[in-house]
Amino acid sequence: MIAIAPLLLVYLQQPTAVLVCAWIVAFFPVLANTTLGLNSVDRNLADLFALYGASRLDVLWNLKLPSALPYILAGLRIAGGLSLVGAVAAEIAAGSAGAGSGLAFRITESGYRLNIPRMFAALVLLSVTGIVIFYALALVNYLALRRWHESALHGER
Repeated sequence: MIAIAPLLLVYLQQPTAVLVCAWIVAFFPVLANTTLGLNSVDRNLADLFALYGASRLDVLWNLKLPSALPYILAGLRIAGGLSLVGAVAAEIAAGSAGAGSGLAFRITESGYRLNIPRMFAALVLLSVTGIVIFYALALVNYLALRRWHESALHGER
């Protein structure tokens, strides 16, 4: 990301480049976990769907996506934190390119000016943002899986 962010800043405006960097970092955990989830379908259920002559769309919609949902949501939780890291890296690169805005730029600027309280304030705000993102995605995970998946039912026993 450190190598790509300055290149994106050449071709895109600063806010768009930060969003693209965050998206690039967040995309691959979701893709990897979704692929793993779609390929982790119970063979017996897949054979049952084939026995009943289900179409590929029916297998995808009624078997593979529901069984992959915990994997997809886990990828989203990972991506939430990584997208914040990607945005910070892009903002630092944008700040060194002269387009300074955002909390990451404030941390870098405060470090150069030895304004330690401002640096810690921005760091605390970034940390709180990361915690809020994680717990918001954990809530989405719980609400989506609470009635039927073992990972969400574990707390109710």
